[in-house]
Amino acid sequence: MRALVAGGAGFVGSHLCDALLADGFDVLCVDNLLTGRARNVAHLEANPHFSFLQQDICLPFDAQADWVFQLASPASPPRYLEHPIETMMVNAVGTQNLLEITERNHGRFLVASTSEVYGDPEVHPQVESYRGSVSCTGPRSCYDEGKRFAEALTMAYHRARGLDVRIIRIFNTYGPRLDPGDGRVVSNFLAEALRGQPLTIFGSGEQTRSFCYVSDLIAGILAVMKHDAGTGEVYNLGNPLERTMLDLVRVIQRELAVDLPLTYHPLPQDDPRRRQPDISKARAALGWEPKVALEDGLRRTADWFRTELASDAVTAGR
Repeated sequence: MRALVAGGAGFVGSHLCDALLADGFDVLCVDNLLTGRARNVAHLEANPHFSFLQQDICLPFDAQADWVFQLASPASPPRYLEHPIETMMVNAVGTQNLLEITERNHGRFLVASTSEVYGDPEVHPQVESYRGSVSCTGPRSCYDEGKRFAEALTMAYHRARGLDVRIIRIFNTYGPRLDPGDGRVVSNFLAEALRGQPLTIFGSGEQTRSFCYVSDLIAGILAVMKHDAGTGEVYNLGNPLERTMLDLVRVIQRELAVDLPLTYHPLPQDDPRRRQPDISKARAALGWEPKVALEDGLRRTADWFRTELASDAVTAGR
C-alpha cells in the first residue's frame, strides 16, 4: 500500500508519515515548504519506503497512491493571515488536484478540516451536525472558508463520482515538531516560559480550547481512514476536556516550575470564545478517544521545545 501525505513536512503531517511507515506503507510526502519544515522529515530520508516531493499541490502533478491525505494548508492564525491567498487556494485548487489523483488511482481520500469551520460557536460542545457561526469576510475567513470549501468539494466528488472520502475536523493539537514561532497558543506559552518571558494572554483569558496531544490525533486519523463504513462521514477529532487560557497558563507554570508575570492584549477579531468537541461519533464508530493527559503532553512538548530553541540559538549565534 502506498500513501500520499500532502503537507507531510508539517507538524501533524510529519507525525502521520511516521505512523504510516510504522504501519507498513510506502509514503510519498508532498510539501512546498511554505509553512512545513524539511527538518520535520529529515529523519526519514534514509528510509527506502519514504520519498519526498517538494511540490505546490495547486499546480498539476500526478502520483500513485492508494490512500491520499490532504493536510496541506497553513494552520495557525499568524501563518494563514500572512498567506491568505495561498491558504484559500491550497484548500480549493489543491484539494481538487488531490481528489483527481485519488479518483485516477481508485483510492481512498481524507481531508483534514478544522474546528474553525464552527466559527464562534452558538452550540456547545460542537457536534458534527452543527453548521457553524462564521464570518465569510473576516480576516480569518481565508482559513475558515477555505476549509469549508474543501469539505464541500470533497462531498461533491463523493456524491457525483462515488469517491471514497472522509472528513476530519481537527481541534487544537500540540506536541513535538510544533513550530515554536508559529503563533499557536501552546507554542506561544511554552516558548515564552522557557525563555523566562512574560506570558501573553489575549482577552481576559477566559476563552476556552480543548488540547489534543499529537499521537492521539494521529491514532484518530488512522482509525477514520481504516474504517470501511467511514466513507462520506465527518468526524470531530480532539480532546473533549475544555480548558480556559488561564487554566493552561497555570498548568504550564506548574509543570515547568516557573512563576512568570502575565501580559494582556486585546482579543483578535473573530477569535472564538469557546471550543470543545463532542467526540461521541468517533467513540461509537471508531472506538477512539484521546489518552494522553495534558500535563504529560505538555512535559513531552516542552522537552522538545528546549532542544529546538537551543538549536535555533546556536544557529543564530553563528
